[in-house]
Amino acid sequence: MKILLIGHGKMGKAIEEYAIQRGHSLVATVDVNDTLMPTLAEQADVAIEFTHPEAAFENIKFCLEHNLPVLSGTTGWLDKLSEIEKICQENDGTFLYASNFSIGVNLFFKLNKFLAKLMSPHDLYKPSMVEVHHTHKKDAPSGTAITLAEGVIEEHIGYSSWKNDSNVKDNEVPITSERIGEIPGTHKITYKSEVDQISIEHEAYSRDGFVQGAVLVAEWLPAQKGVVKIDDFLKL
Repeated sequence: MKILLIGHGKMGKAIEEYAIQRGHSLVATVDVNDTLMPTLAEQADVAIEFTHPEAAFENIKFCLEHNLPVLSGTTGWLDKLSEIEKICQENDGTFLYASNFSIGVNLFFKLNKFLAKLMSPHDLYKPSMVEVHHTHKKDAPSGTAITLAEGVIEEHIGYSSWKNDSNVKDNEVPITSERIGEIPGTHKITYKSEVDQISIEHEAYSRDGFVQGAVLVAEWLPAQKGVVKIDDFLKL
C-alpha cells in the first residue's frame, strides 16, 4: 500500500516507522508548512493526516477533492467536521475521523457509555473527568476527552453539555485538563456520591497503540466509501 503521510511530527514519524515495518511504502511525508501537490494524491492509495487544528481542514479537503481516501487523527478542528462530511459526500470520497485510534481507547469509549447508561437513574452520583497529556499537546480538553464527555451526555439523562472547568452547572460534565512532562495520555471518569465513588480509567503507556491503530485503519480504509467511523472498522 502506498501512503501519503500528512504531518511529520512525533506521531507522523512513528506512523512512518510502523507502516514500513508492515511492508507499506510512503509516497511522501508532508509537514505542516509543505504544499500538497495533486501528483502526490494520484500516486497514493490512502492518506494519513496528523497535523494541527489550523491545518487539518484544508489537508482533508485536498484529499477528498483529489479522490484520495483519508483518515485524520488531528483534534481541535471539529467545528468544521460537518463541512468536511459534506465535501466527502459531494466528491464520493472516503473519510474517517477518530479522536483516538487506539483499540483499547475505543473499547474504553464503549465501556464509558455503558457505565453512563447504568448511572443515569442514580442522580446521587455526579460524573467528572480528568485527562492528562504531555506538555506539547496544543488543544484542551483532548479530543478523546470530548468523545468521552459526549458519550456520557448521550447515555445519561442528567447531562446535556460539558465544560473544561471544575466549576459547572448541574447539567454539565466537568473536565479537568492537565499537561505534564511526556505523558502519552490518561483519561479517568469518576462518578462520586457522598458515600462512595466509581471510576474507570485508560492509561496509554506510549504512542504505540495510537500508531498501530492508525496504520491498521489505513489498510482497511481504501475499500470503504463515504464517511465511516472506527466503530465500523472494529465491528462494534
